[in-house]
Amino acid sequence: MQPADLRERQPGKGWERLEAIMAVLRSPGGCPWDREQTLESLKKYLIEEAYELYEAIDENDPAHHLEELGDVLLQIVFQTQVRREEGQFCLDDVAQGIADKMVRRHPHVFGAVEVKDAAEVTRNWEAIKRRERGEDAQAAPRSPLAGIPAALPALQRAQRIQTRSARAGFDWSNWQQARDKVAEETTELDEAIAADDREAIAAELGDLLFALSSLARRFEIDAEDALRGATRRFEKRFNLVAEMARLQGRDLQGMPVEELVQRWQTAKEILAPEPPPDDDNGRN
Repeated sequence: MQPADLRERQPGKGWERLEAIMAVLRSPGGCPWDREQTLESLKKYLIEEAYELYEAIDENDPAHHLEELGDVLLQIVFQTQVRREEGQFCLDDVAQGIADKMVRRHPHVFGAVEVKDAAEVTRNWEAIKRRERGEDAQAAPRSPLAGIPAALPALQRAQRIQTRSARAGFDWSNWQQARDKVAEETTELDEAIAADDREAIAAELGDLLFALSSLARRFEIDAEDALRGATRRFEKRFNLVAEMARLQGRDLQGMPVEELVQRWQTAKEILAPEPPPDDDNGRN
């Protein structure tokens, strides 16, 4: 495609058009900002766009979801263009590489392997990954926790580590044991607070959060999503409390605690989800 053609959509040419646009932006006659970017400088944008995509999924707005998927895709195309300029690989190599990996790791779909459930798929997946890394079956295997990114959000990484350790056989027998651990860590936190030991308080808070994430995992609840949900609820309620105060010409600062609690309860009631409708079609 020529630069003039890139301004117009062409059916079935989306990938080709995007790749060509990125090449033009990085060219000597392109955009000064785009030309200055490096893989190092682009890392932060990838993380930001991934979180914005995460929020778009939570909003369940297809139009916003489409836009944010495009922003994440742009980061992939951008980084690929940098490597292409180095003579390393191109976008087709990226697509072919992940396509090959999906075929290799789904022999129960693209091959003759038979599986009985998702758990067996997971075990096969891990075995295939080990073979891809060239690990000798007779050699000492890598740690079950190897390869978990250190940059993951803390709760997400905690649950990923717990899941891996559980696969290796290191896990609670039931949810009640996980719940008892939460109680144990709460008691130890109380003791640290009573001793006014800030270092111990920080450590025990961490242990409590780790135990809570383990309990969430036992119920197949994503701890990161659970905390995000709680934060969103707090944000909506707080904003409503602040707005009600503003409409009355009041300031939250200096407001008696009792009144704040009352306003908070009012906000909770206003924002409470509607109860599900009766499905008896009006019958008593």
